[in-house]
Amino acid sequence: MAASKKASKARDAAEGAWTNPYVQRLVQDPDLRDDVRVAYDNLRSAYGRAANGKAPAKSLLEDKKLQKDLKNAGDALRSASVALRQGQQKPRKRRVGRLLLVGIVGAALALALSEDLRNKVLDALFGAEEEFDYTSTTTPPAPAPAPDTAGTASNS
Repeated sequence: MAASKKASKARDAAEGAWTNPYVQRLVQDPDLRDDVRVAYDNLRSAYGRAANGKAPAKSLLEDKKLQKDLKNAGDALRSASVALRQGQQKPRKRRVGRLLLVGIVGAALALALSEDLRNKVLDALFGAEEEFDYTSTTTPPAPAPAPDTAGTASNS
């Protein structure tokens, strides 16, 4: 009974691992696998050099190959870490951002080039424009009498 329980737990753990996005990314991305392999190889080499019988501090300070192995392992791990963090998210953000940019540019061009569309948008935002016919409720003032120009001309 205990063996079947352990086997069931192991099977559940394995199934859970295959659904993990990091594991899927590691299986699908050859560059990521290469980075992990390079890091492993360099760390293994560095451990072998550090465990050569010398004092660890002395090995770290004096052994140039150990320093190079540690640097290469760190670079490979950094590259793998960046690939894992950005691998799934980056394309999705680009697609959404690109689609949003194309939509905004298209809408701006449509508004700039189409007067009918511009009027519809303005009507939707500010309400329909009403025709305004002005009718005066007052009567215009009577015309002023014309000045007598004939009498002034004869006086000179």
